[in-house]
Order: sequence, then structure tokens, then C-alpha cells
Amino acid sequence: MTPLSTLPPAPTQEQQSRRAVGRALAGGLAALAVAPALAGGVAQAAEAKKAPRKWHRCKVHKKHTCWHATTCKHRKHKPPKDDGGKDPKGPDDPGTPPPPQVPGSYDGPAVVDGLPTALALHVGSRFTYGVTPALVAEMAAYPSLQAWIDAQLQPAALPDPAGDALEGWWPALSWDAPRMWAEEQARNGAAWEAMSDYQRWCLLRRITSRRQLFEAVTELFEDHLHVPVHDDGVFGFRVDYGRTIRAHALGRFDDMLVATTTHPAMGISLDNATSTKKAPNENLGRELLELHTVGRGHYTEDDVKASARILTGYRVTTWSTWRVYYDPASHWTGPVTVMGFSDQNAAADGRPVTEAYLRYLAHHRGTAERLARKLAVRFVSDDPSPALVQHLADVYQQAQTAIVPVLRALLESEEFRGSAGLKVRTPSDDIVATWRALAVQPSAPGTDDAAANAILWQTVALGQAPFDWARPDGQPQDGAAWSSVSRVLASFDSHYSMCGGWWPKGSLTYRPLASWVPLSGTDTMRFDALVEHLSRQLLSRSASARLQEACGLATGLSASTKISLKSDLVKWNMPTLLTTVLDNPEHMTR
Repeated sequence: MTPLSTLPPAPTQEQQSRRAVGRALAGGLAALAVAPALAGGVAQAAEAKKAPRKWHRCKVHKKHTCWHATTCKHRKHKPPKDDGGKDPKGPDDPGTPPPPQVPGSYDGPAVVDGLPTALALHVGSRFTYGVTPALVAEMAAYPSLQAWIDAQLQPAALPDPAGDALEGWWPALSWDAPRMWAEEQARNGAAWEAMSDYQRWCLLRRITSRRQLFEAVTELFEDHLHVPVHDDGVFGFRVDYGRTIRAHALGRFDDMLVATTTHPAMGISLDNATSTKKAPNENLGRELLELHTVGRGHYTEDDVKASARILTGYRVTTWSTWRVYYDPASHWTGPVTVMGFSDQNAAADGRPVTEAYLRYLAHHRGTAERLARKLAVRFVSDDPSPALVQHLADVYQQAQTAIVPVLRALLESEEFRGSAGLKVRTPSDDIVATWRALAVQPSAPGTDDAAANAILWQTVALGQAPFDWARPDGQPQDGAAWSSVSRVLASFDSHYSMCGGWWPKGSLTYRPLASWVPLSGTDTMRFDALVEHLSRQLLSRSASARLQEACGLATGLSASTKISLKSDLVKWNMPTLLTTVLDNPEHMTR
């Protein structure tokens, strides 16, 4: 467990100068590498602005026409003229062409000639924390991509020694609430540090675990049913809360909702643990409706009040014994109605009513659509189509809130196949993907500056530590939230620090820089062949012309330059070359 005062170690003067050079190079190379990708979007926006506006069928609200060329705005709506029943996307109005579909078959092999197929790379980019040579080898061991997906959807059957080994790295994660409180009283800050250790444990699981899809889905639901790790008083129960979500992440949402809403961590965070029949606290009752289930527009203020009354009775004796119990004397009794749910609620023990209410919410169409959109935003695109959301919501309700059928439907959708490269990696995802790409090997954190501890400071530096979002709505999943210039430059700096093996460093084994060059003795290879090799190793794909050009500019070498183990590039400039590959949009997106 790390002291509260632990901060990232100050870099030496030599490291500072190296990082300064790296930032300068990275900034220029980013312009080269990213500009073509951005140029397309800018050009499209410019063309849209130049195009004469006219009334057209709204893509979001099918029963109206819209005046705006690129976005829907209600105030510029009007009912459409009679079109004789014609499809607005007929020969005279072709509409927007669908994006190109990723080729490949789920029933075919996931790996061909040592590289993942385009479809396997797309699936791996969305449902793992980074496609690596080790993951490619694992995929190749299955008869088909579908077989690998099926195995990922049954994580309990996947041996996971690397993930399991993390269980003993941070002892505080096994403490119960009274023990945590005793440690906090003995040493101020112990509880805060334990929550930081939980964040580290989550990050290291994303790096090391074979159960990659499970980790990705678990993160989504832990953000959806968000309890901030450093929220006041939750420290004794927050680790168990995360494990509760893990127990249901690939199960049924109605079971997950019951378990998390009545969990002491949620009760403390949103004040339900102190709510009484005389003074029902509305925080949890409101957020349950607004954030966790149906969303705004489905409920009234009277519904919020009734929701809060139903949830009374769940208690925690905070700041003393930390006893968790149900108190019938605190439960509000009397008839309750929330939307379509009604109950006489006559018994002092309101737990059966609470469970029935929560299951009603979990099965509600509004909840189905809200979860469908959240899954689509995480795994498809920032702006999934209403048609996809409705389809996934249908599957969710037909499957009685089971999550796996929804994931299968999402994977089978044409929209998923057409979304390759459209998602920006979040800052924490970038840190995890960089650790995986560089194949660094962490050890148990025996010291404060061990890399397994320092990884948290890496995410803090990029602005997104896990489950640290202060508001109850959880961290955003859209690219715009994480695409600022400062975030991108911070990612470049982090790439350079790790590519040079400079930080984090304690209890972490980096590959020798020369090992990235597939040569021995006096052998030589062309520079463009080396870039191709590195692209396959770090990005699991062939090098694009853009990447070849960026690497040449970064190192001052031409494509035909002969490289040997004695070349200056290998002896001192490999961090620059590796960084350039990781600064590429193919690594910064997924």
C-alpha cells in the first residue's frame, strides 16, 4: 500500500532533455500523422457549410424534415410534405452512403499470415485493451474468430494466472470496513490509499488478464453505476462494490441493479444509508431513475419522491462500527407509484417491494434504450444510429435483461462492422494499451515507486484515473471529451517516457531496445522493413504510407537506409522511432 504523499519521481536532467526532444518530435510528427485523418472531417464540415441548405428528411426524427445540413435541431423542424409514401432515400434522394464494412467472417480464422484479419483486429480493438502479438497468438489458437469471442463471453472457463496473481499485490483490498476504519484511525490517509490501490488493481487487470472482454464490459458498468472511489465514506465497501458488478457484468442487468442499488457503497455515496421514513433522501431515488435506468423524460417529481420512499430502510452505521443492516423501523410504508409500478407497500420490511421495483425498472423500455445506447457508444461509435439502439433494446428486453445476447447482436450489426477506427482511446485506455504494446512486465509493488503503483499517476497526468469522476454520472465515453490538445500531448509524452524505459521504472522490466530490431550479428535490413516490423509488433497491422513517412521524418532516414545493430538508430534513437509508431492514429484510436 502506497503512502498518500507518494508522487511521481522527478525526472533527472538527462531525462528532462530527452523528453523535451521527444515532445518536440512528437508534436511535429503528430501534425504529420494526424493531419490527414483530421483533414477529411474538416473538409466534410466545410463542404457541408458551403452546400445550399434545403429541407430534408431528418435522420433522427423520421416524421419531420430538418433545415440544418449536419445536425438535427428541433426548432428548425416542420412536418414533411406529402411524399406519396415514397422512401426519402429513393433514387432522387440517395441519402448518406453507409460506411465501408470491415471485411471478414466470424466463422473464418482470426489470424492470417501472422496478422489478425481486418474483422479480428476491429473486434480486438473494441473488446480488448490493445491487440498485441500475444493476443494474436491466442486468437490463432481458436478455429475461428467466433470461437474466440465465445470463449471471451465465458470468462470463468478461461484460465487467467496473470490476472489471478494480482490478488495479493495490494493487501488492503482484502480488508473489510471495520479493518479499513481501524487502519485509517491508526494512520490518517490509509483508507484513501486503499482506494488508490483498487484503481491500480483495475488497471493492472486490464493489462494482464486474458479475460479482456470481461474487463471491458465490467469497466462500462462500473462507470454506468458509478460510485466515485474517493467519495466520502465509501472506502470500506468500494472494493466489494466493484466485485459485485464483476459478478453480474455478463449476467442479467436486473440482478446487477438489485445488487448495486442496495449495496452499502451506493447507499453511502448517494445518502440512502441515512434516509428515513420521516425524511426520505431523494438522491438515490432520483439518480436511480435519471442515470441508472430509464433516463430523463420518463418520470415526474412525484415518481422521484415515491422512489426515495421505496428505498428507505437500508442502513449503515458510518464512522463507527460500519454495520450494514436493514431497519424496518426506518422504512416508509404506504401506497407507492412510480411510472407503471404500484404497490401497497404495507409491510415494515420493504425489501420485497424494493426488489420488485428495481426489477420493474431494469425491464422498462426506457432502461433498455439507455443501456443499448451506452453499449453502442462504448463499442460502436460516439453517435450510434437510432435503428441500432432500438434493435439492441429489443434484444435486451427479449433476453430478459441478459447482457450477452445484446453484445452478440451488437457484434453482428452492420453498424459495428462499419465503425472501425471511429473511437478515440480514452486516456486511461491509452496508458493500458501502451503497457500492453511495449510488453513491459511489472512485478509486485514492493516499493512506493514501483511501476504497478506509478501507473495510477500516469492516468492522473492524462486526466482520467479510473472511477475517479466526481459526478454520479460516470466518465464520458465519447471522443470529444478526451481529444483536447493538452490530453494528446500528454499521451505523446507518456509514450516517449515508456519507449525510452525512463518512467515508470521501479519493479518493471522493459524489453531491451535492440530487441525490437529483428537482426543478429552483422545482418542488415532496410529502414522501411524495420518500420513494417514495428507496426506489426506494436499495432498488429502493416505500416501505412503515413506511418512510413512519419518515421522517416522523425529519424532523418530514407526508406532504403540500411539498418544494423550498430546503427545510430539502434544505439540511441529507438525511443524516437517507437514513440512515433505509438503516436500514430492507429494506436490513439480503436
